[in-house]
Amino acid sequence: MIKNRKFSTSLFVGLCLLFQYLPIIVMVVFSFNSAKSLSNFKGFSFYWYEELFKNNELMSAVFVSVSIAIIATLVSTVLGTITAIGLSKSKKIVRQIVLQLNQLPILNPEIVTAISLMLFFAAFKVDKGYMTMLFAHIAFCTPFVITNVLPKVRRLDPNLSDAAMDLGATPFQALTKVILPQIKPAIFTGALLAFTMSFDDFIISYFVTGNGVQNISIAVYNMSKRINPSINALSAIVVFVILGVLALSYIVPAIVKKKTSSKLRKRTARIVIALSCLALVVGVAVRESSKPVLRVFNWGEYVDKSVIKSFEKEYNCKVVYETFDSNESMYTKYTGGNKYDILVPSDYMIERLIKEERIQKLDWSLITNKDSLDTSIMNQPFDPNNEYWAPYFYGNVGIVYDKTKVDEADLAQGFEILRNQKYKGNIYMYDSVRDSFTVALKALGYSMNSENDQEIQEAYQWLANQKETMSPVYGGDEIIDSMKNNEKAMAIMYSGDAAAIMAENENMDFYLPKEGTNVWFDGFVITNECQEVTLAHEFINYMISDENALLNTLEVGYLTSNKHASAIAKEEDFEGNNAYGIRTDLTGNDEVFTYQDNALKEKYAILWTKIISQ
Repeated sequence: MIKNRKFSTSLFVGLCLLFQYLPIIVMVVFSFNSAKSLSNFKGFSFYWYEELFKNNELMSAVFVSVSIAIIATLVSTVLGTITAIGLSKSKKIVRQIVLQLNQLPILNPEIVTAISLMLFFAAFKVDKGYMTMLFAHIAFCTPFVITNVLPKVRRLDPNLSDAAMDLGATPFQALTKVILPQIKPAIFTGALLAFTMSFDDFIISYFVTGNGVQNISIAVYNMSKRINPSINALSAIVVFVILGVLALSYIVPAIVKKKTSSKLRKRTARIVIALSCLALVVGVAVRESSKPVLRVFNWGEYVDKSVIKSFEKEYNCKVVYETFDSNESMYTKYTGGNKYDILVPSDYMIERLIKEERIQKLDWSLITNKDSLDTSIMNQPFDPNNEYWAPYFYGNVGIVYDKTKVDEADLAQGFEILRNQKYKGNIYMYDSVRDSFTVALKALGYSMNSENDQEIQEAYQWLANQKETMSPVYGGDEIIDSMKNNEKAMAIMYSGDAAAIMAENENMDFYLPKEGTNVWFDGFVITNECQEVTLAHEFINYMISDENALLNTLEVGYLTSNKHASAIAKEEDFEGNNAYGIRTDLTGNDEVFTYQDNALKEKYAILWTKIISQ
């Protein structure tokens, strides 16, 4: 009986550990994958580690994460420890009030803290960057240190410090010689927690940073837009470093004498302080330069980085390049006080920015490569005269499908094929309000920009029925890798992503339903706040040139607006790839997204939440 109980306990513990650590083990294993796939191991290689260390952007993110974590840990530990000691000597009512206030940052959802800090910096017109991220990390780390240290301080004999001072010690000596040595374990625990919270943070960091400053979390998030196995390599290194630190925390005390000389302690303290100061100086130092600065805000993994570098060299300038994952997050950061010169929004967001008078008209006389642009995509409804935007990438939303699993005769059903019982459990849908409702509205014969309550409700019922009867999987960019590995029969997908899939898997094809679909456009706009207007136009002109447009489209996989570059790409890398193209039958059933006011947007969002939560 006892043996069975021990076995059951061991099995339970083993399963818990397996549940916790198996994903980490899989990630580490795939960091050595020779192929680009994130789910199909093709062989052992250090290739992605080599690529990682060649990536200056990622190396910069590593430095930012480490330096901010160290500085935030030191400052928050000092502040938190002093506050905890002070609270232990305070009146009960004061202590209770402060402790309640201290709990607010801990209990608050991170997104609330992030938005409040973003608005705080915006209200005081503070340029976001390294320092704002550092101050934010100190702010949310300190309460955790207080929470860890205070219970230990309150358990101390209050007479010890008084006795020390009676024997001739100064208050400072009583603090450093009597109190601090007794609460060292709590301080160490608080410091470790602060370091972990800072090093791991994403949400708060994302909203309080700018000027091209990003930590590891933001860098990884931006990389997830497109398949990049360097994510695994970077994450694996972080795991190895953490394991090394944990190992040292146990090994070092065992081999080092328990009592260290005061001289050595002072020397160690000086080294720590010196390194922290160095990290701070290097992290925040901004040298005056004669080089003009251009701040660009673009989609993640949406450019060939060599083009940015060559532009900087040719025009003797500095490009502060940041990325976003959605039009909405871009809008939030931009309107939240972050300064940008060039944005790359989509059609409906361009329309919104125009209506809100946040962007300026382009001077097309400065964009000499305009003759290389595909004229068929110009003068769209959201900007009829192309006064405000220059096209970059564009495409459709369609169905990518596995030719070995899908009967091509069934494609005649259009979007209704996504409710064909033959393919139950074998479908990917985008976890996206507008894209998913586009499918349903078009399947019903309605406009994807419908504002009619009855039509919207019918579309909701269509999607709800699909979820109930077809068991689709809702996802994001991870669908790209899954379809490359033939995991489902079909998926709703942007044409550019479909083109990338088809380039690597000959069994895949792309279909645009006859009832119509979305035609989307991403383009360059210049903000009203732009101080380098001429340089901004030169950047746009540079990006749409024949040579650079070709580099960008081959790197990204989306259809470029440069007709010469797209023609070359179709003949070479995307030969026979029907996803590398566009259907722009705007006089028929194909449509461009229009701007939705807040009430309409909320209506769609509520219905989509109901579908996902069912």
